[in-house]
Formats: sequence, structure tokens, C-alpha cells
Amino acid sequence: MRSEAMEQLDVLVGEWRTTLSNAWFLDPPEQEVPGAATVEWLGDVFVVFRWTIQGDVGSATSEMVMVLGRSDPQDAYTALYKDERGVCRVFAMTFTDGRWTLVREDADMFQRFVADVAPDRVAARWEASDDRGATWRKDFDLVFDRA
Repeated sequence: MRSEAMEQLDVLVGEWRTTLSNAWFLDPPEQEVPGAATVEWLGDVFVVFRWTIQGDVGSATSEMVMVLGRSDPQDAYTALYKDERGVCRVFAMTFTDGRWTLVREDADMFQRFVADVAPDRVAARWEASDDRGATWRKDFDLVFDRA
């Protein structure tokens, strides 16, 4: 049986068309790169999020998987991230009132994902900080439209 907190993530479940844009690593930066995402339940306690970019993104990742879960005793969501480069990361996560955030504060860099979630669209951006969160730069915008 799903907890009430995990049930909130059901709005993410389904098939999505994605658009990556305004990325510092693209030439030109305003180029739009299409992709697709699939989000599904793994049992009643995890949400598996798979995203693939279908264009040239240079040195950036083109495939990623996240598993979203929750610690009830800590009253906190957690996201485990992996991509085809072999990168694995852990993000603290919030999901409240249509706002979805992922944050990591690791020795190599700080990152955050901020998204506004609606039933048929998720409008998000990824940001990074090389100075432990004193200043942030946008990596890219990412839009998910329900397929």
C-alpha cells in the first residue's frame, strides 16, 4: 500500500516528450533537443524515472535513471541517480504544492533541479554551483509534456 506522501508522485507517472534548451554546453545554447521519459511505479514504494535525449548534447549525458523513494521515519524523499557515464548520485528531494526539487551538496559540486509540476507539463531547470552554493549557474531548461 502506497503512503500518502508517495501517492503525490503519481502525477509524474506516464510517458513524456521532453525538450532540453538554453544549455550552456550546446552550440547554439538556445538549440532545442528532443527526448522522451517514462515514469512508472516499482511496487508501491518507488517511482522509476527514465529519460533519454534524442540528439547531440556533446559531453552531457544522454540517458539517465532516477529512483524516487521516501524515508518515512525521516519524513524525507530521496532520489538515486545514475547515467550512462557511470555517474551515481544521491539527491535530497521535496515534492510539495506543485514544486519538485532535487538537491545535492557534494564535495565535487552542488546541483539542484527545480520544477513546477502540472498534470500534463513539468517545467524545470538544472543548476550547478562550483562554490558550495554561493552562486548558481543554469545548466539547462527541461520541459516534460505528457505524450
